[in-house]
Amino acid sequence: QVQLVESGGGLVQAGGSLSVSCAASGRTFSRYAMGWFRQAPGKEREFVAAISWSGGSTNYADSVKGRFTISRDNAKNTVYLQMNSLKPEDTAVYYCAASSSSWSTKGARYGYWGQGTQVTVSS
Repeated sequence: QVQLVESGGGLVQAGGSLSVSCAASGRTFSRYAMGWFRQAPGKEREFVAAISWSGGSTNYADSVKGRFTISRDNAKNTVYLQMNSLKPEDTAVYYCAASSSSWSTKGARYGYWGQGTQVTVSS
């Protein structure tokens, strides 16, 4: 069992930066692949980024590649998403998720989810 709590969301102007965090508790966090997803108003939940258990492999959605960076600190049981050059279309509730097997772009592959944190980008 893994519990995930997101934090760090807020309001930022277009072109600005914001970092969100996901604090995890439970067993064997260091062996869980982690992912970030987001859901904008009126839209389906979509994949944003993922990172392997070791942190050696990452994957990003085309829409955020080059702007967002996912990282993890297993000693702190925390996963981060650094968001730069933010656009209004990045506005969404951001969720972190944990997989006991491997990372995936499919939300169904993740067994544990946080409650989300709101990120709003003004134009």
